[in-house]
Amino acid sequence: MKRSKKERQSILQETLASNPFMTDEELAQRFSVSIQTVRLDRMELAIPELRERIKDVAKQQLDDVRALNPDEVIGEIVDLQLDERAISILDVGNEHVFTRSGIARGHHLFAQANSLAVAIIDDPLALTQSAGIRFTRQVKAGERVIAKARVTTSEQGRTEVQVESYVEQELVFSGEFVMYRDNELGQLTKKENER
Repeated sequence: MKRSKKERQSILQETLASNPFMTDEELAQRFSVSIQTVRLDRMELAIPELRERIKDVAKQQLDDVRALNPDEVIGEIVDLQLDERAISILDVGNEHVFTRSGIARGHHLFAQANSLAVAIIDDPLALTQSAGIRFTRQVKAGERVIAKARVTTSEQGRTEVQVESYVEQELVFSGEFVMYRDNELGQLTKKENER
């Protein structure tokens, strides 16, 4: 059953409010309309394109990061609950891949995961103490890598963070990061902020 334009646009707004990272292609499939129809609906509703929606969410999340400057984060943080979980997105471009093969250089995937592991720490000083990583498939130019981090254990001066990176639903990278954190410095900063 085909929806009316008004009904479709209403559902489109609700859909993007709950998941702002859906592409126009995914929305077109969901509503059984053309990509052009989705774009026209977005324009009429003043909903920005995906890249702008990601930037808006990322700006809000970066304000919460304590251990890194915004320009030190690799990828764009789209969800952040300090000392709990975080998500970042990295669109793999030609600058991230080997010229001959078009395959992403591993250090970019590691940097995305590592900077997310640092960003999740609710402390002004967080450093990677050690990491155990595994690449499970090659990533190519044009693919979007979504890294999901979660704190698994936390104790005085040390936090363990699990990071898993996906392209669509496929795992491409996983890592266990042991992070050093300066809890005493964090406590001093909190006391200063309370004054």
